[in-house]
Amino acid sequence: MDKNSTPLITLNQSLHASGRRMTSQRALVLKILEESTEHLDAETIWERAKAQDERINLATIYRTLIVLKEMRMVDLRYFARDHKREIYEPTSKPEHYHFTCTKCGNITEFSTNRINRMRSQLQNEIGVVLTHTCVCLEGYCHRCAEKNTHNTE
Repeated sequence: MDKNSTPLITLNQSLHASGRRMTSQRALVLKILEESTEHLDAETIWERAKAQDERINLATIYRTLIVLKEMRMVDLRYFARDHKREIYEPTSKPEHYHFTCTKCGNITEFSTNRINRMRSQLQNEIGVVLTHTCVCLEGYCHRCAEKNTHNTE
């Protein structure tokens, strides 16, 4: 079994167990998310899906994303405090976090073991068990910070 088929097999099993069925639209949306290296919102997923199935509509994309989220195959992310743009990522991606530049909008993905240490510390200190961690970091990327420094001189 290759890496790309694993999410579809897992989704098919999860759907069957919950009394739902695999549809071509569900498989297509998950495939688009799994293959993308970009951060995708529902409209972008719809545009890519339409290129492969012109009958698919935006409402189907939203319903499919809800089902995939319920099945824990997709995570919903927000990259800014205002929560204006919903981004969907497959849960099969390694754990990572995002930094958003408030000037240019660039999003930088990063990994850090500091979050795991924080989780362990919270569990030990106050007895909680974290099931999900969402970190929203905003500021200026190195390019925008450099431009700001040069503009203030």
